[in-house]
Amino acid sequence: MDVEATKDVVHEQAAAPGRGRAARWLLVALNCGMLVVGTTGGPILSRLYFSKGGHRKWLSAWLETAGWPLLLVPVAASYHSRRARDRGAPLFLTPRRVLLAGAVLGVLTGADDFVYAYGLAYLPVSTSAILISTQLAFTVFFACLIVRQRLTAATLNAVALLTIGAVVLGLHASKDRPAGVTTGKYWMGFFLTLGAAALYGLILPLVELAYKHAAGGGRAVTYALVMEMQLVMGFFATAFCTVGMIVNKDFQAIPREAKQYELGEARYYVVLVFNAVLWEFFFVGAVGVIFCVHTLLAGIIIAVFIPITEVLGVIFLHEKFSSEKGVALVLSLWGLASYSYGEYADAKAKKKAALEAEEAS
Repeated sequence: MDVEATKDVVHEQAAAPGRGRAARWLLVALNCGMLVVGTTGGPILSRLYFSKGGHRKWLSAWLETAGWPLLLVPVAASYHSRRARDRGAPLFLTPRRVLLAGAVLGVLTGADDFVYAYGLAYLPVSTSAILISTQLAFTVFFACLIVRQRLTAATLNAVALLTIGAVVLGLHASKDRPAGVTTGKYWMGFFLTLGAAALYGLILPLVELAYKHAAGGGRAVTYALVMEMQLVMGFFATAFCTVGMIVNKDFQAIPREAKQYELGEARYYVVLVFNAVLWEFFFVGAVGVIFCVHTLLAGIIIAVFIPITEVLGVIFLHEKFSSEKGVALVLSLWGLASYSYGEYADAKAKKKAALEAEEAS
């Protein structure tokens, strides 16, 4: 799922003591690279799985967070470093109640992954990318309710433009259906994808709320703590989808599906493995960019690469790119640009006010 970051989740300048400026910018570049690769590659490989003969929705959802064991490396390294300094260092930096919240959020993420995978099974990836961009509108709405995020003119303008873009796509559904997909299934995929955007729009402010609780009592929200939360969420999201796979007998179906896959049995497993890796790049890159630089940069990177995802869908999956889809894309990018500019202007005004207050004191 695409992640539109919420505000003030982590402290902008929480670099670990002793790290040099070069090391910090290396970390920034690494996380930006992972986010770019995950943003464009994850949806493409998910759609490739379905377009070439894959049919298991629970499996596709499971792959979106199945790469969580990759996070054991940085989390274990962080623990080893703390133990070297303090033999009594705890296993986790994150408070237990926040880890419990992370488990609940992980289950919600697993449900969201399934809804997204179900929708993508019946939609071109180019259409899905535009619909998922409406997540910003849902994030703004729920952030206003949950963490009292202030609404601005730029935010409301972005919400309106994203909504209009989704409506434009909906009015021309007959021109956009993949081969073999009925009108009924297309509409199911359309509304399920919007539902996935809405659910993730709810999850993100809840994650922000969890980070605020983690920062209670003067505790610093470090990169290691962010990785711990992502690890817990990934584990429980994958566990949720694993239950769905067991009930749906997906594990027994994988060998049969591999033999019938259009690209061949070996390439079937390659698609599955890289699917999991690229989606993990997306999630880790998103939280890493938020932590290292700013929430705004994560949103900008995701917005900028929506058209890249669409172009890749046209090139590699031979999807049609209609004029209506182009209009919806422009409206989506306009809305995201409006939101990004509004956030930038707001942050600049706050910084100016803080400097004036400091000079006056």
